[in-house]
Amino acid sequence: MRVSNENQETNTVLDKFKWILVLVLIAFIVWGNSYFSGPNDIYQPNIILRIAAVVVISVIALFIAFTTRKGRSFIAFAKESRAELRKVVWPTRKEAVRTTLLVAAITVIVGTALWGLDSLFRTIIFYLTSIGR
Repeated sequence: MRVSNENQETNTVLDKFKWILVLVLIAFIVWGNSYFSGPNDIYQPNIILRIAAVVVISVIALFIAFTTRKGRSFIAFAKESRAELRKVVWPTRKEAVRTTLLVAAITVIVGTALWGLDSLFRTIIFYLTSIGR
């Protein structure tokens, strides 16, 4: 029992260290991108180096994040989600078009009915409030 508890404690400390490292890398990306930017930077040759550095450091940060306990659980969740998504029976184009047209038609009908009821109630209220004048 003690070995398991120490192992879990070590993983927690290691995970915290990894998340701090990820945050430091993200802060470094923000700082470096800001520090090395300049006016009309799109025309300067260092923009390609900045983009490459951001991509490389982001990949490293993601790799480190995915090695943590939460990162592994996120990857497992993504795999399970993909497996569930493959089980979905998607409608055909014909079914999708028919359903969309049906929803649009019902929306127009209900909107028109509500507009009619609103106009009727407004007319009734105007009539009732103008009787006393």
